[in-house]
Amino acid sequence: MKIVLLSEDAIRLEPIEGPMTIEALSVEQSYSPFHMLASGLATCTYSVMSAWAMHAGLTADDLSIEVRWTFGDDPHRVDTMNLDFEWPSLPAKRHQAARRVAEMCTIHTTLRHPPVITIGAIVPESATAHEAAPQPQGAT
Repeated sequence: MKIVLLSEDAIRLEPIEGPMTIEALSVEQSYSPFHMLASGLATCTYSVMSAWAMHAGLTADDLSIEVRWTFGDDPHRVDTMNLDFEWPSLPAKRHQAARRVAEMCTIHTTLRHPPVITIGAIVPESATAHEAAPQPQGAT
């Protein structure tokens, strides 16, 4: 797999042999948390579409996925995500089925039905023991 950073608000996932790589179109680009979010969606979608293709006797060797997003305010967040697939070898009569399969990605479902997120602090045991230790008389 290869993830290409197309811009600050877009990525493309392409199937290539070998280890996963992340490439930018310019040296100024960095792999942001938003690229990571989109990469997770693209990778998950590719996985379910590729599995479907294998089961249907199709090839996904030429399947590429692009994800673009926009931001919203109050609060600042990713507001919209648009996923498009390019699959030259897929017969046109199978495009609608492929769209339905793409929606089966667990990341897609998670974004449509967001999880409850809790935030806590992990306190090292040494800090906990220090805080619990009795303070000498007169110490501040």
